[in-house]
Amino acid sequence: MSRRLLTVFGIIAAVIGIDQLSKMWAVKTLMGEPSTSYLGDLFRLTFAKNTGAFLSLGSGLSDNWRYWVLTILPVVVLLFLLYQTLFSKTFTRWQVIAFSSILGGGISNIFDRIMYGSVVDFMNMGIGNLRTGIFNIADMAIMTGLFMMLPYMFKKSPEKGEEKAGESGIEENSV
Repeated sequence: MSRRLLTVFGIIAAVIGIDQLSKMWAVKTLMGEPSTSYLGDLFRLTFAKNTGAFLSLGSGLSDNWRYWVLTILPVVVLLFLLYQTLFSKTFTRWQVIAFSSILGGGISNIFDRIMYGSVVDFMNMGIGNLRTGIFNIADMAIMTGLFMMLPYMFKKSPEKGEEKAGESGIEENSV
């Protein structure tokens, strides 16, 4: 259990630390400045404060609804996910790492929303008019964790009596 605790809290702390430092840098360096393009406009640095969620979803909600939908509900989901990540006997090491990344990003963005009422976003990618929304390191951590979980979403669950770890020859629940 102590190895899993170190993994989970180490990843969460790293994601929060890197995200918060990058947001402080963005506020200090990018706020009030025009967008800066790199690599032939493939990557842009653009300061934005986001009162909504991913891609500003929910930013048009009333303050009361936004509080419940974008603060309270995610806190409950993150607490449940943290509990599952720490104590589930069925999670593989890969899943623990993926969920820890999601937790770190979620916690960092929720912290901003609670402390400042918005989340600092500052990165944008795309080609021509086909562009992503403006995002931050926490969003990248969340998306990375979700992509890491994709193989598990399409994986057929083993039949009764089959041993999951025996198929690969690796002890998967060792985190």
